[in-house]
Amino acid sequence: MTGKGRYLTFDLGAESGRAVLGTLESGRLSIEEVHRFPNEPQYLLDRFYWDTVRLFSEIKSGLAKGVRQAGASLDGIGVDTWGVDFALLDRRDEMLGLSYHYRDSRTNGVMDRTFELVPREEIYRATGIQFMQLNTLFQLMALRFQESPLLEIAETLLFIPDLLNFWLTGRKVNEFSIATTSQFYDPTSRDWARPLLARLGVPTRFLGEIVPPGTMLGPVHATVARDTGAQGVPVIAPATHDTGSAVAAVPAEGEKGWAYISCGTWSLVGLEVSQPIINAQTLEYNLTNEGGVNYTFRLLRNVMGLWLLQRCRRAWEQQGSSYSYGELATMAASAPAFAALLDPDDPAFLNPPDMPAAIAEFCRRTGQKPPDGIAETVRCIVESLALKYRWVIERLEAVSGQKIETVHIIGGGSQNSLLCQATADATGCRVLAGPVEATALGNLIVQAMATGRVASLEEGRALIRASFPLIEYAPKGSDAWEEPYRRFAAALT
Repeated sequence: MTGKGRYLTFDLGAESGRAVLGTLESGRLSIEEVHRFPNEPQYLLDRFYWDTVRLFSEIKSGLAKGVRQAGASLDGIGVDTWGVDFALLDRRDEMLGLSYHYRDSRTNGVMDRTFELVPREEIYRATGIQFMQLNTLFQLMALRFQESPLLEIAETLLFIPDLLNFWLTGRKVNEFSIATTSQFYDPTSRDWARPLLARLGVPTRFLGEIVPPGTMLGPVHATVARDTGAQGVPVIAPATHDTGSAVAAVPAEGEKGWAYISCGTWSLVGLEVSQPIINAQTLEYNLTNEGGVNYTFRLLRNVMGLWLLQRCRRAWEQQGSSYSYGELATMAASAPAFAALLDPDDPAFLNPPDMPAAIAEFCRRTGQKPPDGIAETVRCIVESLALKYRWVIERLEAVSGQKIETVHIIGGGSQNSLLCQATADATGCRVLAGPVEATALGNLIVQAMATGRVASLEEGRALIRASFPLIEYAPKGSDAWEEPYRRFAAALT
């Protein structure tokens, strides 16, 4: 590492966003949150949208605070967000409508209609991406099936971080890691899967230049500099997909066979591989090949994650029972083990109006007694997530030929000691929890690589290991998980 560097990272998640100021100095990395804001998508009648203009306003507020704190020493800014969602622009770069939320219902049934045009196997062979109805491909197909005029008018497609970077700089590009979430990027040819889109009747003229993580996009636009004081500050594309940035921050140190779980609203369970793995087995297991830093790939499975717990907590708050996540974990620890198990990825949990009721109904539908009260519900969610992690890790081992010995849990879920221990017990692997701020750290490290202050991803990961403590969880009582796992796995097949 050379010199002192200060970078501002903007990490936007499904519930909130924040600006984090990072400082690299004397072989250590420190971070400080300078701005936090809610991300509040809106229902307009029965349609569900992101408020991207307000999010950009919050980014400018965070940038102004970062400039005041860092002064003239701010070396770069980088934005990462969730995947798949996008905006369409016309020839004058005007947005064609609001950006839909990936949980909007317009994609219901679209996958099956799409498979009537191009078989599922052929789509997977061309893209290597896990099938979920929220993927960009099926959002575009929803527009096609609706005969939307937007597809005929659009001149540019920008994913959400691409859109925010365009507004920051005036430059329109599609960054590699976010482009791969679309399910119309071909990882073999390293280009858009144009033949696939042509067969599906979707235009390709609005697909732009794909740039790798670490690309210098240019200085902030004059209007942004005027509003924030960030004159001349460069905008750098990290891995703009938040999971890509999070995986860049995995503090691996050459240990044999490691997997990661980027644990938040979603749980991304996967391996870092040098080449995509696309075959009949990965299709059967619905594994995805998403892009990462240095043109690596994240061979992973999306699991619904702590979304279930977040929505339960909100429902309980509305009923007058407010608990912190720590309090919920303490309550769950004393509840009976394995009383009920659920598949976190069941479609019933995608966006129900009442998550506790959806869990109870799933249990009744599968012949189980619903959890009795808050503590049992939380324990049901935690144990089911840990069992799903094991299920995915076993399949990652099968397709990669690797034996997983260490699981890195990064992100907010690394603070959930009940979940971390359950993961160690369910998988029989050593679990290393942390860092919590993995996404911001990965974003920061890629910016530092782009400016030459960090020589490599390996050096960046070593810097993270030296700067942030990890908590180790050893498996204990794993035998008790065998019968529940057999029951859980049988229910998935």
